[in-house]
Amino acid sequence: MVEKISIRFFNDTPVRAVWNEKTNSWFFSVLDVISVIRKEPNYAKNRNYWKYLKAKLKKENSQLVSATTQLKITASDGKKYLSDALDANGIIELASEFPSKIGSKFIEWFTRSEDTIDGKSKQKAYDLFDSSILDSIEVGTVKGLQQIHSYLFGGLYSFAGQIRKLNIAKGGFAFASVGFLDQTLKDIEKMPENTFDEILNKYVEMNVAHPFMEGNGRSTRIWLDLMLKKNLGKCVDWSLINKKEYLDAMKKSVVDSTNIKNLIKSALTDKVDDREVFMKGVDYSYYYEESE
Repeated sequence: MVEKISIRFFNDTPVRAVWNEKTNSWFFSVLDVISVIRKEPNYAKNRNYWKYLKAKLKKENSQLVSATTQLKITASDGKKYLSDALDANGIIELASEFPSKIGSKFIEWFTRSEDTIDGKSKQKAYDLFDSSILDSIEVGTVKGLQQIHSYLFGGLYSFAGQIRKLNIAKGGFAFASVGFLDQTLKDIEKMPENTFDEILNKYVEMNVAHPFMEGNGRSTRIWLDLMLKKNLGKCVDWSLINKKEYLDAMKKSVVDSTNIKNLIKSALTDKVDDREVFMKGVDYSYYYEESE
């Protein structure tokens, strides 16, 4: 049976989740949640705190402990270990055991994250792996990028899949002017994609063009992976690329693409059909877009 995994980020700290086939729902790592609420990165300290809290809850006859189950969750060393996990309701109950403001903040983040545009779009991105849509997308073309954007944001944005008609800027940088955008996109589409450098040059130019009003980064990273897969038999393991390093490299790529090329080259893998690599890629791709 294929394992479904997910990673969310609360204050830049990962909260891992795994799909429980028996209950048909997501279960989240208890120790990850304790870590982000307590702002404590030390595993041993969080494990000891959980032991203390479980003992306290048992004395109070809380049902939370009995609701805890053990599931195999992938650790930082790439191996899977049995870990205490709770479903969404259990996680909310666990967080409510913390009187601190961050406990309430965590609950607010946790309960709303799936109802946002990003949350719904992210679920669509997950679904791409199990659908035949990826195989039907044109690789390296503007139409192919529009197909990706339309799928991710259809029903969420009225402009899903549509090339923007307004000028946009971010962080003081103005993206390609709409007066020249059509020709710019035609020129980018003609760029070769036979080597790694050619593919990354094409990716960087598409980022500068920024053809959509929103959702450019999430769409173009999938677009990039499809080019790498078709032409090089590779894809990017985005979980290996630090968020700040990626964003800094992309900003600099307008004048010098060396850093972004080095980052992506170091994260290449031949696991192009690996579900876990794809799902982690979606998680990190959406994480890159979260506000600082």
